[in-house]
Amino acid sequence: MTLLGHDRYCDEIVAQTDLLRAHLAGADLSATVPTCPDWTLRQLAVHVGAAHRWVEHIVRTRATQEVPEESVPGAGGPAVGGAEALDAWLAEGAERAAGTLRAAGPDAAAWSWAWRHTAGFWARRMAHETVVHRADAALTAKAPYTPAPDLAADAIDEWLEIVTFVQRTQPHDAVAELRGAGRSIHLHATGADPALNAEWLVEFDDRGMSWRRGHAKATVALRGPLTEVLLAFYRRLPPDEGELEVLGDRGLLDFWLRRATFG
Repeated sequence: MTLLGHDRYCDEIVAQTDLLRAHLAGADLSATVPTCPDWTLRQLAVHVGAAHRWVEHIVRTRATQEVPEESVPGAGGPAVGGAEALDAWLAEGAERAAGTLRAAGPDAAAWSWAWRHTAGFWARRMAHETVVHRADAALTAKAPYTPAPDLAADAIDEWLEIVTFVQRTQPHDAVAELRGAGRSIHLHATGADPALNAEWLVEFDDRGMSWRRGHAKATVALRGPLTEVLLAFYRRLPPDEGELEVLGDRGLLDFWLRRATFG
């Protein structure tokens, strides 16, 4: 597994936000987001922009403990104005987050909820937070969505790292149910550049789960274009839509998709 680099993640925060803004342009901001049905498009946008401002504050202040999001100035969205104000607010927050993260450098210490307490962790997390929520906006607006292959593959890596971390440190019923020896899931991105090694094996045992990149036989396989594999694994696309194909025990894949969680 190769991380994409701190500067690339900072660049992607801005680039993916710009693409998200393009999806929102002219759209009905009161429309329900089908992949996040508790949110409207506007609420989705505010969620992303608030995350950018929250992380920027954490890294800029070198926070050593969790910061309540509501205490971060401007995190609630633009106080006045309509779509234009929201667009400007999103753009400003992404630029500020990327600038602060880039200036801090990947090794700068900063509180996080995860296994690394650095600006580098947050740059990667915000890049993928934005790329996945951009998918939510694109699906709502019926706009094209194809992230760069290396970015999509790294988003799958990070998701698996997060679920593994949650299993180890924050056990609860849904995550505990993923345990059990002798089961495995293979993700196979068809048509991807072989150099990307866009295949994953997720294995379960009585202690939890493990994963690695590579080709292997498994209890169930999910095959299809990389973007669709990403969206299905993030529960943004049913695993039998588009060009996706499920081979083997579909029940195990559904079991994973219902239980794999941030915590």
